[in-house]
Amino acid sequence: MLFNNTYREEIIEAVFEKTNFCFVVVNEQGLITYLNKNYCDFIEVQLKDVLGKHVADVIENTRMHIVAQTGKEEIADLQYIKGNHMIANRIPLFAHGKLVGAVGTVLYKDTEEWKKMNSHIKDLLMEIENYQKKLSNPRGASYSLQDVVGSSVQINEIKEKIKKVSSGDASILLEGGSGTGKELFAHSIHNLSERSAKPFIKVNCAAIPMELLESELFGYEGGAFTGAKKEGKLGKFQLADGGTLFLDEIGDMPINAQVKILRALQEGEIEVIGTERTQKIDVRIISATNQSIEKLIKENRFREDLYYRINVISIKIPSLKERVEDIRVTAKFLLDKITQGTGKRVISFSDSVMQFFMHYDWPGNVRELENVIESAVHLTNTEIIELKDLPDHMQQSLYITEEGMGLKEIMANAEKQAITGAISQSNGDKISAAGLLGISKSSFYEKAKKYDL
Repeated sequence: MLFNNTYREEIIEAVFEKTNFCFVVVNEQGLITYLNKNYCDFIEVQLKDVLGKHVADVIENTRMHIVAQTGKEEIADLQYIKGNHMIANRIPLFAHGKLVGAVGTVLYKDTEEWKKMNSHIKDLLMEIENYQKKLSNPRGASYSLQDVVGSSVQINEIKEKIKKVSSGDASILLEGGSGTGKELFAHSIHNLSERSAKPFIKVNCAAIPMELLESELFGYEGGAFTGAKKEGKLGKFQLADGGTLFLDEIGDMPINAQVKILRALQEGEIEVIGTERTQKIDVRIISATNQSIEKLIKENRFREDLYYRINVISIKIPSLKERVEDIRVTAKFLLDKITQGTGKRVISFSDSVMQFFMHYDWPGNVRELENVIESAVHLTNTEIIELKDLPDHMQQSLYITEEGMGLKEIMANAEKQAITGAISQSNGDKISAAGLLGISKSSFYEKAKKYDL
C-alpha cells in the first residue's frame, strides 16, 4: 500500500527532524531551501534567517554549492566546522534527469560524541598495530590498553574510565603501589587522546636531584649558571609542548618546584631559568604517585592547591593482591613474553607454583611477578616451572607464613580464594567460573563443595 500525503509528511519529519543528524538542502544555485533544527542549533542560526541565502555564507567550509553544480557526490568527506572536523556526505538531487540541487548531512556534530568515537577508533587501530608489532618484533611492547592484562572487574572499570577521559585535556592523577603499571596507563591515555601525534615526555621526579629538577622541567638560557651549556637547554615542559607531560612519583617533588608547576598549569606559561620572559606552553599533565598525597599535604610536603590542579580526574590502580583472579592470566602472559625474548622453551607452571602465586602478597605487584618469572625461566631445567625454580627470597614463604601455616594450608587457602574470586567475577555462574580457572566443571564442583562454596 502506498503512503498518502499525511503519512509521507510524517515520514519526512521523522527522517529530517527527529534524528541526530544535521541536514541541509540547496537548489542548483547553492541557495538554502531547507535546514533541519539540529543543524540550525549546531551553527546557531534561525531557519527563517537563512532560507534563500547562499550556503557558503551560512556554513563554513561547505561544498554543497559545488556538488549542486557538478552533480558529483562526496561521501565521508572531512569538513571543519566550529573548531572540529566533522564527517559530511553531499548527494546531488535530480528530478526528471535534471540536476536540481543537493542534500547534505553532517555526522558527529557533538564534539564530545566525536571525541569518544575518535578514542574508540584509536583504541581499535592501536590493537591492530600492537598485533603487527608483535609479529615483526616478538619482544615489542606498545604501551597501550591492549597490554593491560586482566579481566577482573577492577581492571575492566579502569579501562572503560580511561577510554572516557582520554579525549579531553583534564589533568589525571594515577594512584597505585609500585609496580602496578602506572606508566603503562599513562601511555595508554596519551595514545588515545587528541594529542597522540604530539610528544609524550616523562619526568621521574624521584630520580632527578633536587638542585637540577627546576632546570630539567623549565630549561635554561646559555650561561644561566655555572656548568650550564652555552647554547642553553630545553626543559621537559617545552619538549612536551602540544603533547603530554607525565610526572612520575610526583609526591617526591620539592616544594619550590611545585610552585612553578602550579603557575605553569594556572597560567599556561613557564619562565626559563636565566631569563625574565615567559613562554606559553600547552601540555596535558598526567601524574603518578605511590604515596598518599593527602598525608604529604598534612606534613606540609605537598601544596594543596597543586594537588587539586593535578587531581581533576583520579584513577586508582589496584594492587595485584586485590585482583587475585588476574594472576593466572597475567603470569601466563608474562611467561610467553619472557620466553619469546630468551628463546628458552618453558611452557607453563606446575599447579603448586600457580597456587603459591595465587596466595602470595606480591608487594611489588606486576613488576615483582615479572621478575620472579624471569628468574625462574633462567633457573629451570624443564619446560614446567616448579617451586624449586623460584628465587631464593621466596623459598621461605613457600613453607611457612607469619600465621605458621605449612605449604598444604597455604595452597588450600589459595585455592579457596581463587575459587571465591572466580565465582564473584562470574556473578555466581559456576560453569563460567570453572572456565576462568581452566578446570573441568566436575572438578570445580568438587572443590567448591570441599570449601562449602
